[in-house]
Amino acid sequence: MFGRKKQMPSPEPRPTTETDRTLTPYTETPTKTQIKRATRTRKIWTLITSFLLLITLVFLVLVEIGNIAIKPVLTSIYFIRLSLADIVPTTVPNAFLINSIAETLGLHDFYQIGLWNFCEGYNSEGVVACSQPRTRYWFNPVAILLNELLAGATIALPADVTKILTLIRIVSHVMFGGFLTGACLSTILIFLAPLSVYSRWAALPIGFFTFVAALCTTGASVIATVMFIIMRNAFTSVADLNIGATLGTKMFVFMWIASGASIIASVIQMALCCCCASRRDVKTGKKRGSRKAWQGEAASASEKRNGRGMFTNGRSAA
Repeated sequence: MFGRKKQMPSPEPRPTTETDRTLTPYTETPTKTQIKRATRTRKIWTLITSFLLLITLVFLVLVEIGNIAIKPVLTSIYFIRLSLADIVPTTVPNAFLINSIAETLGLHDFYQIGLWNFCEGYNSEGVVACSQPRTRYWFNPVAILLNELLAGATIALPADVTKILTLIRIVSHVMFGGFLTGACLSTILIFLAPLSVYSRWAALPIGFFTFVAALCTTGASVIATVMFIIMRNAFTSVADLNIGATLGTKMFVFMWIASGASIIASVIQMALCCCCASRRDVKTGKKRGSRKAWQGEAASASEKRNGRGMFTNGRSAA
C-alpha cells in the first residue's frame, strides 16, 4: 500500500542426492596398487631383515666349516692355534734334543681348534692331519697329549685340572649348540621375514624367533671369545713350558659379524610388530601407511567434487 513490496516466502530447499554426496567424505576401498604403495616402507624393512639374516647365515656357515678339512681356506679359520715347536724352553739343558725327541714321538709343531675338530701340522709342511669331525666337540689338550706321546697310558690329573676340563666341555657344548641353532633359525627366517608385511600379528612370532636366533648366535660368540682368551692366557702363562697361543682372527671376525647382523635383524623385526602399517592395517582402515599412496585418490576426489559443484551451479543458474 505504501510502496513496499510484499516479500514472498522462499521455497524450502529440497535435498538432492548431489548435495548429500558433497557433504559425505569421499571414501573407497583401497586398490591393490594403493595397498602396496602404502606398505612399501614396511616391505623394504622386511627385505632388509632378510638380507641381514642372509649375512648372518653366510658367516655362521664359515664358522661351522672352519678347520673341518685340509684345505687352504678352511684351515685358516680356527679359534686358537697352539704352537709346541719349542715346547721345552732353551734355558733347559739339552732343550733342542728334547724337542726333537718329542717331535719324533708324534708331537706336532702346532694344533689348531675348530668347532667340530682339531687339526695338527708342522711349520715346514702346514696342516698334515685333522681329527674326525663330531658333534659337540670340545678341545681336550690332555687327551691329545696322551694320544700323541703316551698311547695307552693314563695320567692321574689333579682335581683342579679335572674341574677345568669339565667346565670347558660344558661350555663348548653350549657354544656348539648356539652356533648351530642360530644358523638353522636364520635359514628359516630368511624366507619367513617378508611375511611380516601382511600383518603385525605375523611379525610377532617371526620377531620372537629372530630374537632367539640373535640370542643364540651372540651368546655363542661371547662364550667362544671369553673361553679362548682365557685358554690363550692360561697356556702362555706356564713358565716351565714354551707354548705359544694365538687366536684365529678370521674366526672371531666372522662370528661377530654374524652376531651383529643377527642383532640388527632382531631389532628391526621386533619394531615391525608396532611400527609401519601392514597390508591388513590398510585394508581395515586402522592405518593409512605412506601418504604418497593416497595423493592420487585425494586429487580424484577433489576433481569429482568440483565437477559435481559446477554441474549444480550451472543447473541453478539455468
